[in-house]
Amino acid sequence: MENQLKRSLNLTDSTAIVIGSMIGSGIFIVSADMARTLGAPGWLLVAWLLSGIMTIIAALSYGELAGMFPKAGGQYVYLCEAYNPFVGFLYGWTLFLVIQTGTIAAVAVAFAKFTGVLLPWISTSNIILNLGFLKVSSAQIFAIFSLILLTIVNLNGIKTGKTVQNFFTFTKVIIIFGLLVVGLFFVSNTNSIEYNSGIFWNAASLTNSGIVPLAGFALIAALGTSMVGSLFSSDAWNNITFTASEVVNPKRNIPLSLFFGTLIVNILYILVNVVYIKILPLRGFAESVTALDRGIQFAVNDRVGTAALSVVLGDYAAIIMAIFIMISTFGCNNGLILAGARVYYAMAKDGLFFKSAAKLNSNHVPSGSLIFQCVWACILCLTGTYSDLLDYVVFAVLIFYVLTIGGIFILRKRKPDMERPYRAFGYPLIPALYIFMASFVMVILLFYKPDYTSRGLVIVLLGIPVYYFWKYLNNVKTK
Repeated sequence: MENQLKRSLNLTDSTAIVIGSMIGSGIFIVSADMARTLGAPGWLLVAWLLSGIMTIIAALSYGELAGMFPKAGGQYVYLCEAYNPFVGFLYGWTLFLVIQTGTIAAVAVAFAKFTGVLLPWISTSNIILNLGFLKVSSAQIFAIFSLILLTIVNLNGIKTGKTVQNFFTFTKVIIIFGLLVVGLFFVSNTNSIEYNSGIFWNAASLTNSGIVPLAGFALIAALGTSMVGSLFSSDAWNNITFTASEVVNPKRNIPLSLFFGTLIVNILYILVNVVYIKILPLRGFAESVTALDRGIQFAVNDRVGTAALSVVLGDYAAIIMAIFIMISTFGCNNGLILAGARVYYAMAKDGLFFKSAAKLNSNHVPSGSLIFQCVWACILCLTGTYSDLLDYVVFAVLIFYVLTIGGIFILRKRKPDMERPYRAFGYPLIPALYIFMASFVMVILLFYKPDYTSRGLVIVLLGIPVYYFWKYLNNVKTK
């Protein structure tokens, strides 16, 4: 019997991959920086709401492409079909170099850092190898260990990988739901509620020269730049499309899992921020000691979730939140590792990645792709550049999301008679709305965060010579 990918993921499994890959540690951290940029509870919620709307629209739009091309590789395949293999390669290249592996590395180090709350030996300050040009901490070593462990788990087959994914996804959703019930119905801080109500729409950005009120286009620009955090926290929803060849009835289950998964996560994200605003004042003072005085803006190490929980549980908050984020990040990385390897597998099948990445092991999973992904993510863990790379990745991610959704319009004209089990919701207005919103955010980032965007573009453009080099090698081999 031919060794091929096995269809083992049902709707529940697929939705668990969407949810589990989206929820990592970002929701418990990024609101601090967003609060410093916007300075008002109402606008913080608007930023999260806009990110949620964009994500759900994109997911609904991708459903059409998923139904048309239920193949391993997902978004890579969509870009190849709508445009050409060159565009698809640029996406796959950026995914491997930064988007997927950089995220995996960052999530692994976050997992290690929060493990360090329980085991202090695991710390970024505990340097166990110093070569001058390279310093390796115990946290980096532990992060690498977690990546190798999860890669081994997924080398054992899609059923093993999905079992781990389901367990950690359901566990963290139940925990978040429990925290929300407590935060929304049983805990509040009257002083914080009154204070936040008084400045609810009074947007003001923190700068080196002090607090600057925001209005008009300055407010719009602040919204756009602040959404880098919320968009990144909402990313990876598209990972389920990478596994299309392993989804049962993919033409139905992938569109449904995209919708249910993104809807559930974004509702949770907004409610979590409502809890933050109920418990903590948004504005605070960096030099203060208590969580209440520091507020959301200056939560220690930006750990807003821990700060909010500390108001309720005191000294036990750090330990409880650390355990929860360990569960969240471990499950998140399992989904990212499981799904990402399928893109490199599809690229290798097309002759655009290492040939061995197209091989399946006896458990019917792309072992070569999983190993390549693990090695590069581990290297990023060692170099410590993952956090810098992630600053640049949002712009690149938006470029490919816009191109992919634009592909729906192209394919409607180029292949009007092709079977479409699901059609993009609200076409053409809703997909066009996403393109407009995402393009607007990109323009804002071009003007207000040029370092982010220029370096993100460089990473994408570096793929151009690599593509032609790969094509050259393939031509040489076929002669």
